[in-house]
Amino acid sequence: MGYGDTPFLIASAPNGARKTKADQANIPITPAEVARTAAECQAAGAAMMHLHVRDDDQKHSLDVGRYREMLTEVKAAVGSDMLLQVTTEAVGMYSAADQMEMIRGLVPDAVSVAIREIAPDDADLNELKAFFAFMREASICPQFILYAPEDVARFNQLVEQGVLPGEKFPVLFVLGRYTVGQVSSPADLLPFIGSSNYVSEWMVCAFGAFENACVLTGAGFGGHARIGFENNHLKVDGSPASNNAELIAQARDGSILMGRKIATGEQARQIMQPMW
Repeated sequence: MGYGDTPFLIASAPNGARKTKADQANIPITPAEVARTAAECQAAGAAMMHLHVRDDDQKHSLDVGRYREMLTEVKAAVGSDMLLQVTTEAVGMYSAADQMEMIRGLVPDAVSVAIREIAPDDADLNELKAFFAFMREASICPQFILYAPEDVARFNQLVEQGVLPGEKFPVLFVLGRYTVGQVSSPADLLPFIGSSNYVSEWMVCAFGAFENACVLTGAGFGGHARIGFENNHLKVDGSPASNNAELIAQARDGSILMGRKIATGEQARQIMQPMW
């Protein structure tokens, strides 16, 4: 497909694993807050939600019961026209085995998985192959997170060795790292472009005040975007966003000016479908 043929998929990342109400008073944490945020972001142009859950102390969790509660609340708020993706992010708390156990227990429609976390150098490749085969049989849509060139190389290796069974997969390029004061730049995207023959569709997320510039650069190259308080809370004029939907709306308006149509929930499912 040529430029502009694939609709621009905007995913909302409303909270992440780290920030609490003490860091940002308007960050949504509870299922009810995230459900309300999802409806606002859907109205602003997001067709996908990237979901994290927290425990009673606002700490990151991969608890299956908490995920089911969150998914139930969000689905009730947005209906069927939004793809709901859960995370397996480790945050130094969970092993690859923990992440795989959560996915097997929850069997979500979609999940994001960091290659460096699920497939470290000492990973049991047979166990990993069996896990990916389970995901394929369960029709779970994966999105593989790639932070750096070494992650791309590992991803390529897993596909070439048949550990990851299929031809092409959706990925997320992370521009920068989770460090204090991190501000991503649009130029951070360039090393990722064309770095793998096994990518079906790619998405960008970025940190700090130039988040919108980064994701619109990605839109110009035919990619998609994950946007929200997980990584940034500032609008393009430098003022704090009052909610996640304001950040979604900026990217929506900018991408339309670039000739990209905005993806619907149904189109989001097509875009995020791997070529198993």
